[in-house]
Amino acid sequence: MPAIRRTSARRAGLAAAAAACALSLLGAAPTGAVAASPEHAGGGQGGGQKELTGYFTQWGIYSGFMEKNLVTSGEMKHLTELDYGFSAVSADGLCSSGDSWADYQRPFSAAESVNGQADQPGQALLGNLNQLRELKAAYPKLKIVMSIGGWSWSGHFSQLAATADGRQKFVASCLDQYVTGNLPGLPAGAAAGIFDGFAVDWEYPGEPGNGNPYGPQDTPDYTALMQEFRHQLDQAGRPAGKHYLLTANTSANPDFAAKLELPKLARVVDWFNVMTFDYHGSWEPAGPTDFASALFQDPRDPNPADKQYSVDQAVRYYESHGVRAGQIGLAIPYYAHEWTGVTAGPNGDGLFQSAAAGAATTPDYKQVVAAPGKTYWDPLAAEPYKYDAASGDFYTYDSPASVWIKGQYIRRQGLRGTFVWSMDEDTADGSLTAALGQSLNGR
Repeated sequence: MPAIRRTSARRAGLAAAAAACALSLLGAAPTGAVAASPEHAGGGQGGGQKELTGYFTQWGIYSGFMEKNLVTSGEMKHLTELDYGFSAVSADGLCSSGDSWADYQRPFSAAESVNGQADQPGQALLGNLNQLRELKAAYPKLKIVMSIGGWSWSGHFSQLAATADGRQKFVASCLDQYVTGNLPGLPAGAAAGIFDGFAVDWEYPGEPGNGNPYGPQDTPDYTALMQEFRHQLDQAGRPAGKHYLLTANTSANPDFAAKLELPKLARVVDWFNVMTFDYHGSWEPAGPTDFASALFQDPRDPNPADKQYSVDQAVRYYESHGVRAGQIGLAIPYYAHEWTGVTAGPNGDGLFQSAAAGAATTPDYKQVVAAPGKTYWDPLAAEPYKYDAASGDFYTYDSPASVWIKGQYIRRQGLRGTFVWSMDEDTADGSLTAALGQSLNGR
């Protein structure tokens, strides 16, 4: 993730207060089941339920992670929304499947399916989308959202969003496929009734992202694109009195967020999924080792000021630029960033130390907990880390304790909730989701 500047609010006094807050939250966190307090409960700044959105990856089934895993792990009782990633964006500026086999062609066996019944020959809809439909039947309160773009499929956003005609055609194609349910090669409406809206994940307006075309025109064009989504979604939902969700996955980097017309966007989106992770990682292979998703800033961080980041900093930036607390959702990673060849340093724990160049990786949380090494806790950042002195391996990641604290932070700040990337990276018993769900909503 590109460098994030600290805002003026993040001075030494605030850092000390934030650290004290983290310590008090940690002290409040029990080791077993936790019950959330009623304060600031809910999707907005008042009462109600906090959002816990999990990302289900289209390709997870190739490594054996099916929608049914969310049921057997117990995670479904904690999720309020499931985002399916991703719909691709075609070269002609339309929504399209990035993997039609995984999306709607792969048959599921009885052992793999949510409802315990095998897909049948001649069945109209197969694949992940049919399993999402089965999840919705079993959990009718669950919202299911199609996420569009992402790191791999944001390359055509800038061009399609540049004209009113391009925006209208693109949005109409997304609704046709994922709301009306008209998927190529299937009977009309075969996928209707599955999706409750869209999460637009353009990475990034006004920035190259994954080497994508971009320019200053992206700033107003992105606003116009989101306004077009809101307009067409409202039209689609009006006959049945249904509100379709529209969320925006946006950067926690102030330099990137400055390319967004946040007050205008806040009038059309239900909330922002602010990507408060990947603060440090594989693009810094030589280190220093640092936190990928620190809640608060550790003042001992040796990085220059424009590379010292925190979740709290991102929240303050969005609030200071016209976004209400109740429209801010925070990202939590279910994966780690790893460095190898890390020197122990004066404290013997590898934190803020140099690493062997070219050795950074991103293992799943379930792999990190089983990896050799000693686990440490930074009370200032409210984040764990692991270091194996024998191999020099260092990991920054989130744990049940840190996600519980983040859940309490979300409640106390009156934020909308959180989204996690991604469900297949948690342990088989869903330990991260359980801790987060208990902290957010007491269940």
